[in-house]
Formats: sequence, structure tokens, C-alpha cells
Amino acid sequence: MSIFHLPDLGEGLNEAEIVAWHVTAGDHVIADQPLVSVETDKAVVEVPSPFSGTISRLMAKPGEIVPVGGALVVFDSERATDKGSVVGEINVAAPNPKDALAAPPAETVTRVKASPAVRKLAAERGVDLAIVAGTGPDGTIQSADVLTAAVGLGEALHGPRRVMARTMERSGTSVVPATVMDHADISAWATDENTTLHLVCAIAAACVAEPALNAWFDGERRQLHAHVDLAIAMDTPDGLFAPVLRGVETPRDLASELAALKASVRNRTITPEVMRDATITLSNFGMIGGEHAVLVVVPPQVAILGAGRIGTRITLKDGRPQEQRVLPLSLSFDHRAVTGGEAARFLATVRARLETPSEKG
Repeated sequence: MSIFHLPDLGEGLNEAEIVAWHVTAGDHVIADQPLVSVETDKAVVEVPSPFSGTISRLMAKPGEIVPVGGALVVFDSERATDKGSVVGEINVAAPNPKDALAAPPAETVTRVKASPAVRKLAAERGVDLAIVAGTGPDGTIQSADVLTAAVGLGEALHGPRRVMARTMERSGTSVVPATVMDHADISAWATDENTTLHLVCAIAAACVAEPALNAWFDGERRQLHAHVDLAIAMDTPDGLFAPVLRGVETPRDLASELAALKASVRNRTITPEVMRDATITLSNFGMIGGEHAVLVVVPPQVAILGAGRIGTRITLKDGRPQEQRVLPLSLSFDHRAVTGGEAARFLATVRARLETPSEKG
């Protein structure tokens, strides 16, 4: 037998979450045939078979986290020599005795006694029937046994939500946050203006005027960037995604690129490369609700601009009241690397650009 281990997918990651298997024990596969889909840093990647052979055992279940180098599949009999292409190095070796202890052959596993309805209930509640003591005849597991086992069980985070939790934890232990807020008068905008596009262009202009916020900081060294790679926070049922719009300081048709990014997130076709190495972030949370916010800076970035819900306010002009449409702005920054003056100048430039709609794009 041969064991196929999770390869290095070339993304600088140490682990991946099993999303779905495309094969089962007993299947004969050929080289490069998809074995399993895994989720790495919010993107789903297919892992192909490194060679042809018959599958003896799958070493992980959907939802489980497998480290790079961890066992994925046990192949039966001698493998063919037709190695297929796979990203990273393939580690094929004889079975490790520890692996055998951790995952015994199917024949040695005691079969769980439970009806289809009870199995369905267990799946819905996230209960592993193998660890449930049955109180029915001959140890048969009843619905009440599943419900008892489910008490106190929480919902484990998976995929994008797990990545988000780890990212926010890292930010909370390193960033010294501060926030400045303002409003931009957008009364001159047409009613059908693309708010996100305006914000992208305003951020690009502000990064030129005050480069300190378009930077990375590792706690000791600060790296300023000549290019503006803007992460755009997008809310989805699966969690938060932040694809990166590259080089927004270069004038071009950004609207079509924005639409393409949104479609790739919605369809879950976005690749890990598209969500890496942003130099600053935009969160247009006002599309959902809220006026101002204290946002989370994701290191090594040092700043994130938030836009709240567009509203109206009454101001005086020449002693007479007038109504304005206003866009609330919140700029959160890492005060270790950015001064209050730098943040205020950045926000002032964003506001001025938003209030000059003819300069969009």
C-alpha cells in the first residue's frame, strides 16, 4: 500500500480543510483525476491523484483540517509509474504504524446500530455516532441518545469563517487601533452613481497624497508601496471575503473589474492569489447598514477605510437651510505606524475626491 499526503499547494499555507471527496474506497482512479476538494484561505482547490491506482481508504472526513504532509489517501496494491501533475511535492511512502492506529481498517470498526432517521438527526446536530452510547435494544442508538450527546456541542467554524476568526485574532494581538471619522457631501452625485467605484478612486488619490497609509508594518519595519492593491470586503453567507483589486492608481475600466471580482466571490471561483498581498482595505458596509464604524486593520496592512449608509442632513448656506446627501466615512489605522496627522490628511483627501464627482475614475 502507498499513502498520498496533502501536498504543498504553493500558497504558503500549513493546512487545508476537506470540502468534498470525489472518490470512495474501492474506486480505481487514474493520474490527474480529482481526488478531493480542499479549502485554503477561502478558496476551494482540487487535489488530483498523483498516479493511477485503487483507493483503499480515505484518511479524513469533510470538515476536517489536514496539515500539509498529512495523510489523505491510502492506495491499494502497487501504484503505476505514470505520475500526474500536481502542485507541490508528492510524498508517497509506506504506511506509518501511527496512521494505522489512528485510522484502523474498516473491517475492524464496530458498526453503529442506528436507524436512518437517527443517522440523519445525528448529521443535522453534528454528532459522531461512533462516540454515542446507545440505550436501545442491543445498544441501538435512539434519537434521545443523539439529542443528549448534542447538548453542549457548539458549531465549529469552517472555511471562510475559520480564516476570518484567525485573522481577527492576529489583528487583535498586534495592532494598536485608532479611528477618525468624517462625512463627504455627495449632493452633486447622480442617483445611480457607483459608490464603491467612487471610493476606490478616492482611496487611490489619498494614497498618493499620504503614502503612509498605503503600507505594511511588521512591528519593526515599515514598507511603503508605490502601487495600490486594494482589498474590497464582501459579505457572503459563507463569511467575509476580501478580493484584491490590483493597481487601482492606474486609470482604466475599474467598474468591469469590480463586477468580475464580485461574480468570482459569489460563484466561489475566486483563487487564493486574488486575495493576497493587499496594501490597504475598503469596507463599504453602508450598503447593508450602519453610519460609522471602528474597523479592524488586518496586518501587515496599516489602514482600512469604511463607508457608511448614505443619508441626508440640513446645513446652513448663506444663512439659509439646505439639504445635503452625505456619505459617512470611517478610517481605522494602526497607530504604531501611522500618526493622527497622516490619517487626518488621508481622510481629507478621500473626502475632497468624493465631493468632486467629475474626477471619478
